[in-house]
Amino acid sequence: MLTGATVHPVSGADLADAQVLFDGGRIRAIGRNLALPPNTQVIDVRGKHVYPGLVATDTVLGLVEISSVRATVDTREVGAINPNARAEVSINPDSELLSVARTNGVLTALSAPQGGSGTLVSGTSALVKLDGWTWEDMTLRAPVGLHIRWPQLAINDDPRFPKSPADQRKDAEKQLRQIKDTFDTARAYLKARRSGDKSHEIDLRWEAMIPVLDGKIPVFVHADEVKQIQSALAWAEAEKLSLVLVGATDAWRVAARLKERNIPVIVSPVMRLPLRRSDPYDAPYTNPAKLQAAGVRFALSTDSDDAHLARNLPYQAAMAASFGLPKEEALKAITLYPAQILGLGDRLGSLEVGKDATVIVTDGDPLEITTHVELAFIQGRAIDLGNRQWRLYRKYQQKYEQQKRSPAIRAGEATAPARPTASTSAAPPAAP
Repeated sequence: MLTGATVHPVSGADLADAQVLFDGGRIRAIGRNLALPPNTQVIDVRGKHVYPGLVATDTVLGLVEISSVRATVDTREVGAINPNARAEVSINPDSELLSVARTNGVLTALSAPQGGSGTLVSGTSALVKLDGWTWEDMTLRAPVGLHIRWPQLAINDDPRFPKSPADQRKDAEKQLRQIKDTFDTARAYLKARRSGDKSHEIDLRWEAMIPVLDGKIPVFVHADEVKQIQSALAWAEAEKLSLVLVGATDAWRVAARLKERNIPVIVSPVMRLPLRRSDPYDAPYTNPAKLQAAGVRFALSTDSDDAHLARNLPYQAAMAASFGLPKEEALKAITLYPAQILGLGDRLGSLEVGKDATVIVTDGDPLEITTHVELAFIQGRAIDLGNRQWRLYRKYQQKYEQQKRSPAIRAGEATAPARPTASTSAAPPAAP
């Protein structure tokens, strides 16, 4: 049990000098003067703050270790259409980046396959807790959704651009046809499979799309520019698919339509440059506030391509709060709202009785860069908050402290030759 802290349930009012009791990985009670079961371990966190663990919604955590070393990058498969690619089986439980993200309060993450090299359908994502011996231990839910990288529809008219406007349009039309043909083929496959025809061969690509066609999981469409978003919305409506919009830098331009169709948005990231020179400098920063004002369901995330920056999730929310998003909504956008969008709102994202005891204890507001996460629990189990960056910091801190204490080094510094100055430096050699 945690006692004495200010508890921030996120889904309700804050409780000062409160207690949080958890057992069996779940929260059992929240309040004051709770009746404790025998042998309850009591952790005094007086003066601290208790929050639900943060949820990152668009990451490659566990799929990337060193971006410049190809052998440690497992974010995509070869080819444009790979619905059968599964993120969870590629998760590296020993990744150093998981512990770095945990240190800043990120305890749960959606890990998703990426695009690039003409990829359109990149595969299915998995919601994982950032601790476990194997990928099976870590996986909370998989598949969460099928990820599609929508084609770029904006035409570059610059004569220096490698492709002419006509060729750009042809490429975009070809890619849109590929996406449509993929879903047509998957529907034909599903019809044949359910017709009772035993001779029909199993195809793992189309098997992976059955949950999407049955409406059990949504399609996560990655699109930033307004033309992409409008095209994706029209396509999903025609295909009668459940849609989640990811990236969505221009989502504020079509907020009314998103609200009308009840389409959730994952803004990834907030801290980025505007898409156009004509856009206001703060267009990406005010995007969440405009979505919230329009009544659109949304969550915030970091840049999906960089697992190293997943630790900066709370600062994405802080930037949105600095540009009009109410602070309470900013916190929900990295806790409760992503959990709801990803289908685990009954287990994660807030401190409520019956939910997973995935919580953090901080010395201040998690949106403040000066705040430290002092304790973390995933499903009630205390998590080591050490990481490689802290180990290196302490290592070299000790090195320089030892140098200051060492008499031999101090003596060496005293007798070392002085660095030449303008007045004492040797003259340049004479020309031959």
